[in-house]
Amino acid sequence: MRTRITLVNPPYPVGSHQHPAFIPLGLGYLAAVLEKSQYPVNVIDCQAQKLSLEQLKTQISKKEADIVGITSTTLTYKSALQVAKIAKEAWPNCVVAIGGSHVTFWDDKALQESPDLDVIVRGEGEATMLELAERIEKGKALNDLVGTTCRKGNGFVKNGDRPYLQDLDSLPFPAHHLWHTHEDAGDLSKYGTIPFPIMTSRGCVFWCNFCTAVRMFGRGYRMRSPKNVVDEMEYLHKNFNANQFTFYDDAFTVDQARTAEICDEIERRGLKFKWDCETRVDMVTKELLVKMRKAGCIGVWFGVESGSQQVVDAMAKGFSLNQIRRAFKWAKEAGLMVVAGVILGFPGETKETAWETIRFVKELNPNDVGFYIATPYPGTPMYDEVKANGWLRITDFNRYDTATPVFEIPTLSMQELVEIREQAFQQFYLSPAYFVSARGMFKKGKMWGLGATRLILAHFRRAVRSKFNHIMG
Repeated sequence: MRTRITLVNPPYPVGSHQHPAFIPLGLGYLAAVLEKSQYPVNVIDCQAQKLSLEQLKTQISKKEADIVGITSTTLTYKSALQVAKIAKEAWPNCVVAIGGSHVTFWDDKALQESPDLDVIVRGEGEATMLELAERIEKGKALNDLVGTTCRKGNGFVKNGDRPYLQDLDSLPFPAHHLWHTHEDAGDLSKYGTIPFPIMTSRGCVFWCNFCTAVRMFGRGYRMRSPKNVVDEMEYLHKNFNANQFTFYDDAFTVDQARTAEICDEIERRGLKFKWDCETRVDMVTKELLVKMRKAGCIGVWFGVESGSQQVVDAMAKGFSLNQIRRAFKWAKEAGLMVVAGVILGFPGETKETAWETIRFVKELNPNDVGFYIATPYPGTPMYDEVKANGWLRITDFNRYDTATPVFEIPTLSMQELVEIREQAFQQFYLSPAYFVSARGMFKKGKMWGLGATRLILAHFRRAVRSKFNHIMG
């Protein structure tokens, strides 16, 4: 009998600052790879279905599982442990595996904290989960599985890292049909009117101090071919009536020549899709942004991070405030909506530098902005610094939601940080410049389709997902 697999996206913790549900691409890729090898898979997305733990028990019990695979971020880690407990109660003989950015760097602690976990999948999960399914089917041992940390006797063994997949074109497209038709997973309408997510690359050439993504997926920048990317857009349009897309890459334009080729491929096929992306301010040119706009791009999220060069440098971003100004100018001239992502409270921040940032955002005059609280995630230099200096005040991961301070630095109190963030939002959204910008977006909405404008802004407001906790399972 083939190994039966249930994949679960755990619920947000009660009371946390929750972001709208998005299609979990990590689970989509895992499911697609497993299905390609003829393994039966079902998916339960607690966030999209708004399932309580009691309701989750019912869902998990519906179909017997040999493996229950759980993805989690830092914010959903404790919920994931509850999912593991529920899985073991429903199917005592199943293997419970958990993956994601948090447990990749919290593997031994996770096994110590939950007796219900059997396997920690570190880093990219596709090849590891496939081999896990094969081993269970053949009755082979699991404790030497590459890319995992597993139980061994009364302790655990940390096996070697699995090499990163180099040919991303070899991956099947994510298994969207499991969300579209499967009664247990719900359907795509559960995610609201959002663009379809597409991941075109993995890894990053940069080493920002707050980011788990590069440490999860490596410093090498691995890319899908332009043809493969646009093939997926056409596939999603044909099978799910998708006309709007969001590229979930942490920096879509790292390879500017490839970005231009994607635009050329979209135009060559005569596609009229709308799309948006996130990227770095030092990874664009005016010419590229114009080409992107011509190929259907309607908005770009830039990681501004701070309006203080001192803080930008402390984050190891590697760009200047003038490069930020230039990128915003070019994007606006290209006719794109522009959104600024900002981090407040990074180590070294003061009231003065925080207000420098707020004034800088006003100067940039973006169409929208996200002010996020610096949050130290395990696996990052930021976490190590905060821990080493004794600044950590909150260790409950249920509060690591980028809206709640969890550490306090000597130069800025947690209460001051909360107040500054509130004032930052008030000053931005109540400013005359924002109302002028909103009016302009409404006019562009008539040209692009007002729905497209609303969708792009809804997406940008949840774009914290890649800045602080990568979604891949």
